[in-house]
Amino acid sequence: MNEETDTIVPRIELGQAVEAGIDWLKRTFDPVFDLASTVLDASWTGLSDLLLSVPALVMIILMALLGMLVRSWQFALVALVSLLLVAGMDQWDNAMFTLALVLIATAVAIVVAIPVGILAARNTTVSVITKPVLDFMQTMPAFVYLIPAVVFFSIGVVPGLISTVVFALPPGVRLTELGIRQVDAETVEAGQAFGATPRQILRGIQIPLATPTIMAGVNQVIMLSLSMSVIAGIVGADGLGKEVVSSISTVNTALGAEAGLSVVILAIYLDRLTAALGELDKHPSSVLNRLKNRSTSDQKPASAGAAT
Repeated sequence: MNEETDTIVPRIELGQAVEAGIDWLKRTFDPVFDLASTVLDASWTGLSDLLLSVPALVMIILMALLGMLVRSWQFALVALVSLLLVAGMDQWDNAMFTLALVLIATAVAIVVAIPVGILAARNTTVSVITKPVLDFMQTMPAFVYLIPAVVFFSIGVVPGLISTVVFALPPGVRLTELGIRQVDAETVEAGQAFGATPRQILRGIQIPLATPTIMAGVNQVIMLSLSMSVIAGIVGADGLGKEVVSSISTVNTALGAEAGLSVVILAIYLDRLTAALGELDKHPSSVLNRLKNRSTSDQKPASAGAAT
């Protein structure tokens, strides 16, 4: 027996309206979506092939050396052991597939996020418009992004890339805007007093001073890209995410543990690496910091000699 239920308001067919809008976009801009799909697929394939063309041991050593360059030898040692563990679990190829997806998604997100963040910091109207959009993007469940991505780009790595970019974009915009707005107003006024143009102030004062905050945004973009790349395995994106999805569907605990641990190792490595890039002064044992200090100490005696 069916019982009628009272509703406060009549049924609103919002879902059908959204679906109709997506269908219209698909029909109208199908050539654009095809072009974007071709470019992104070729980019991911090319980067994946490049990463895998280097022997795993050589790539692991290079990644460890990169950690020593920007952070410390201790971090490099931990990275070396951890990445060797990934290779030992036979997840290296999948890790490189995931790394390629994260790097491309991060690059696309940064190219969009930093200019939008700068524009929002310099224009109140843009800031007011972008804030609710960013709130919507951050609160929407990640799985929902996969639905229109699959409609536009079918199954494969491209919908995973697109949904990853959309999911990871907001913190890049927010922290770029925050970094620019936090620059001391007196410093900006000093630049204006010396006759600097707004573009010169942006390039020479605001962006350099906001770099740590902007890099924090880049770090968050990378972390969100990595988390979304795992979910992207549902739509067929190769990598560790696909292994995790496979382990769930087959109830394969061993595979899930190995793929999950590989994701954790890759996430920690990228997190510590990008965090160090934004705060080199806080890592005195890094090679870059030592070279910087050495060049500074060499300049001081030279300037003192010139003064005498």
